[in-house]
This record gives sequence, structure tokens and C-alpha cells, in this order.
Amino acid sequence: MSRPSVWIVPIRYFSAMVVHRVVALVTAPQSSFELGCVAAVFRDERYSFGVCTEQPGAVATLEGFDMIVPAGLRRLERADTIVVPGWLPLDREPSPAVLRALRRAHRRGARLVSICSGAAALAATGLLDGRRITTHWRYADELQRRFPAVRVDPDVLYIDHGDIATSGGSGTGIDLCLQLIRADHGAAYAARIARRMVMPPHREGGQLQYRGEAAVVPNESLGELLDWATDHLAEPITVDDLAARINVSPRTLARRFADQLGTAPGQWLLAQRIATTRALLEETDLPIETIATRVGLSSATNLRRRFQSAVRTTPSAYRRAFRSRPTAVAGFQAGP
Repeated sequence: MSRPSVWIVPIRYFSAMVVHRVVALVTAPQSSFELGCVAAVFRDERYSFGVCTEQPGAVATLEGFDMIVPAGLRRLERADTIVVPGWLPLDREPSPAVLRALRRAHRRGARLVSICSGAAALAATGLLDGRRITTHWRYADELQRRFPAVRVDPDVLYIDHGDIATSGGSGTGIDLCLQLIRADHGAAYAARIARRMVMPPHREGGQLQYRGEAAVVPNESLGELLDWATDHLAEPITVDDLAARINVSPRTLARRFADQLGTAPGQWLLAQRIATTRALLEETDLPIETIATRVGLSSATNLRRRFQSAVRTTPSAYRRAFRSRPTAVAGFQAGP
């Protein structure tokens, strides 16, 4: 029985600004979910999104239908960002043509990105040697065995080196793509896209991948607490304050944060303060001292120290970069 077919039509936008070209390199059996995550995030006027494959035509998916992809590897020659949205089976070697195309693109400055198992294709190029990268936790051991020169971290959501970025599971590909938009156009712009998708505006890449060993009890959800804390960042909130808010001990709160968010309460709170700082630097002319008060970091000195540690640049330099080039394609590079 023949498979039903779905035509993939590249999304194109016409704008006066320079449009950043994103191309997904797909291969059978392709996960349509991982591809769809990338397409959904980059469905934006500042980006164009396209799909290519080594042998144009029908590409089988994991979900049981074929995609018709008319573009071949030549589409990679003009891409600003190339995404490999999965690569299965993991031990399948990319062809010499695919490896040449990826290496050539990286040499000319294109950003290479993998979602989930897609790290296997990037690792085969040798471009990940010596780098810390991530993939889905169930593939980490095999990837490390096949590519011992790569430093595989199975516990984080994503890692962005600027020129190369990798994500853990399929869903964390959305987090990584939002991080790439944040690097290109700033936190406020990425937050607008996240709101369109009804997604959290920013999850830190260092958060743990949720592996499902322990079930989260529904009535222990942190949703209301997180909303309250986000609305009260200007206040001197402590971990003890958060715990008292939901009538649990700080130890119980830490366990729930670890189970549901993969991070500690204090780390989460600081991440929200840094994210709000970035948006205020991009969208307002408020003095650093005023921003520090608004985000609960007490002083300009404390804000500068925390911001430098988290973003790898100063608040003033960050503001100059994102206020002076609102339509730029290139962006700040995230830390290692």
C-alpha cells in the first residue's frame, strides 16, 4: 500500500530587512514532530524557512506518511542556519555529499543546529570534536561510544556555542530555536514568538532533561507559584519565601523544582530576573540602577555581576548591541 503524501512548501517572507535563511536537512525516516517544531518557531517575518534532502522526492516519516521534498543539498549553500531535526537510525553514516555540504557551510559561517538524534549527523563531520554537546538522554551513551572525541552531556536541555548548537529531546528543540532567535534579535523579540506559540519565553539550557523516572503529582504543580514569582520579581523574594507561599519546606520545594523544572528554586528565580533585565535593556532607556530595582537585584553593581556571569557581556554592551541593530541577522553568541 502506498503512503499518503504531504507536500512541503518553503515559507517565504518579503520584507525590507535582511531575512535569515533557515534550512532543515531531512532524511528518512524523518520525525515530522521535530521538523514541525523548527518550522513553527521560524515562521516569522525575520526568517525564511525551507527544507532539503540529499535525494529530492518522497521522504518517509516515522509517523507513516511521506513528505515530498523537491530541494536537494544545493539549498544548503545559501543557508544562514542549517538544522538537522533528527537522524535515525543513530549509527547510519551520512553520505560523503552530506558531510561535505555541512563542513562547507560551517566554513563559510553558517550556524549548524541539531535536534535530538540529529547530533549524530553533526558529530560525523568532526566539527563537534572537543566540544560539549547534548542529545536525547537515551542516545547519549551510543553517541559517546561512536564519537569519543565529543563531550556528550545527556542532562541538559540544549547547548549553544554560537556556530554550533545542539538540543536534547524533541520538545527541547523549541527551547533551542527560541534561544537562537534570542541570540539573533534579543530576549523581548523571542518572548513575543514564545507567546504566539503559548510556550515559556525562556528555559535555561542548563536545566535537566526530564527522564520520567518519577511521576509529578498534579496537585503539586508549581504553575501558580511560578506565575506569582514572575509578577513579583521586584520584591526581595527568597527560597524560603517561595516555600512558605505554598506551605512546604525549602527541601520539599527544591525536590519539586528538580522534578518539574530540572533546576533549583534560586537558579530559576535568578534566570527570570536576568530574562527580564534583557527585555528592559532592549526596550527601554531605564538606567541600570532602576532596572536592578525592578528585577529585584538590589543594586547596579549586583546586576552587572549577575548579568556578566549569565550572558557573558555587560548590560551596557548588551543594550548597545540590541538597540543599534533591530533588524540584524547575526547575534550575540551564548556562552559555552
